[in-house]
Amino acid sequence: MQVALAVAILTVSAALTVVLILAIEPLLVRYVMATPNARSSHAVPTPQGGGLAVMLAVSAVCAAVLLNVPGIPDRIALLQVLVAAFGLSLLGLADDARALSVPGRFIGQALAALIVVFSLPPGLAFFPDLLPLALERGLLCIGIVYFVNAVNFLDGIDMITMAQVVPMTLGAAILTLLGYLPISAGVLALALLGGMIGFFPFNKHKAKLFLGDAGSLPIGLCLAYLLILVAGMNMAAALIFVLYTLSDSMVTLCRRGWKCEHIFSAHRSHYYQRATAGGYGVKEVSGLVFLLGLLLAGLGIAAILLNSIMADVVLFAVGAASTAGVLYAFGRGRE
Repeated sequence: MQVALAVAILTVSAALTVVLILAIEPLLVRYVMATPNARSSHAVPTPQGGGLAVMLAVSAVCAAVLLNVPGIPDRIALLQVLVAAFGLSLLGLADDARALSVPGRFIGQALAALIVVFSLPPGLAFFPDLLPLALERGLLCIGIVYFVNAVNFLDGIDMITMAQVVPMTLGAAILTLLGYLPISAGVLALALLGGMIGFFPFNKHKAKLFLGDAGSLPIGLCLAYLLILVAGMNMAAALIFVLYTLSDSMVTLCRRGWKCEHIFSAHRSHYYQRATAGGYGVKEVSGLVFLLGLLLAGLGIAAILLNSIMADVVLFAVGAASTAGVLYAFGRGRE
């Protein structure tokens, strides 16, 4: 991918996101308000569903590039992913406006995950000697649904989703520019990165607008697709990229299960939520997650560049230790 094209995708996506947010914000204020409750992190009613503008911008920019730039392989796969992501955005918007049932949400997420799995390269297999391809793809579907919900669950304070998404998409874009990921993956990563940059002025603390499920669900799906492609090159690199997101979500899920709490009910026991309850400011928490994300993205890129098992082990250990340190600090709070 040429640098000029990358800059154009990033810039147009950011600008278009801003324009679309300004266009739909009055409707969101009227119909899709997030009212504070005992489990909320905000104190005043705030419009949500801004993720719809982000996904409209991402979809429009990706479609424009695929239609006007010749020689991009896997363009059909990317279009399929965008269709699935936009479908999840509409599902999320409906949930933002009026809470849907848990089975209804999971059915929609499972269908979107199936579309993503069917869009993967036919020869992509992680454990060909251990698992039949059909079983592996089935497990991938389950993993995608989990990851989509993990991103959704960790979208609970201002800027924190951007703090996770920006480093991951930046890392994927760099890998594309270096020739390790297909151009179509880079187009998606850059468009999503631009969308997050455009959304930032509206979501910086104190937020005037939330992504809502209309944003967190499709963003999680797009990230899952990119991470699967990264894992096709280096499994350790993909895991390093998402160490914070997976660690906070999985450890919290296990803790709640151990306490026999209802895992599908709303709560404020994720580590980033415990940090704000324990005295950390919202900017501090999102800032630490962002800095950790940049470190993890750098470690993941290094794992691919070094391409050795020893490097994978060392880099993963560094990432895991750094993530554990942040989680420990969040869980302990300020003394």
